[in-house]
Amino acid sequence: LLQELYAYPSMDQLSEALPAVLKHFGLRSVIGLGVGAGAYILAKFALNHPDMVDGLVLININPSAEGLMDSVANKLTEWTHTLPDTVIAHLFGKDEIENNHDLIATYRHHITTTMNQSNVSQFFRSYNSRNALDVERPIPGGNVNVRTLKCSALLVVGDNSPAVEAVVDCNSKLNPTKTTLLKMADCGGLPQVDQPAKVIEALKYFIQGMGYLSSAGMTRLRSRTASSSSITSMEGSRSRSHTNELQRDRTHSRGAEDKRGRSHTDTSMDSISHSSVTQIISKSTEVTC
Repeated sequence: LLQELYAYPSMDQLSEALPAVLKHFGLRSVIGLGVGAGAYILAKFALNHPDMVDGLVLININPSAEGLMDSVANKLTEWTHTLPDTVIAHLFGKDEIENNHDLIATYRHHITTTMNQSNVSQFFRSYNSRNALDVERPIPGGNVNVRTLKCSALLVVGDNSPAVEAVVDCNSKLNPTKTTLLKMADCGGLPQVDQPAKVIEALKYFIQGMGYLSSAGMTRLRSRTASSSSITSMEGSRSRSHTNELQRDRTHSRGAEDKRGRSHTDTSMDSISHSSVTQIISKSTEVTC
């Protein structure tokens, strides 16, 4: 429990505490992953210390400061709702709150029984008092030296999340050559809880794209690429086979037995090609689903 007169640090102060953490553990740079307030703090840290951040995975980030209407709405919420209800409304969309009773009950229990309510309230108040991230998208042929994230960034949000508009807005303010927006379909306020396998896969490709985990096996994206290449290769082989057959028929360079042999061979290869293509297409469709 924090002392009664304790002044809870601002989001800016929390971000400025991170260099000391890295120094303590002997880390020169990191790939950061944050959700909500954590994403904001990491983005602020990367803006102020770009040499200490290799990449960022930002889930449900809101780059904007709280507006006047938001402040009024939050004040009304504090008066009419309990702290667990306020946090849940921040984390989850309306549909989730109304329909996914087990998930909401789990988080409500977690907030109520395992967290200090006073500390959470101060943290929530600090987050709502945040400043806007001072970022601007570089314009090709224009001002390319604007203040923006220098590292690669993956923005993640569920399409049913209350943060979806804020994340899309953040994406519009960052360098498009270094930023990827992953908007997950049929996903709620916490993608890492709702669809963890897809989030892990996205993390894997993001980190591999930065040059790490190069020895890790590629899964879905590589499978789809390989399938397409295999189909193209077999179709090309089959086309060349038919072209050669037509040329041989025109010159009449072989006898009837050779023609029957070629016909049998072409039919067999054609059957094999069709079978292989069908199997690969089926596999590709299965992986995509």
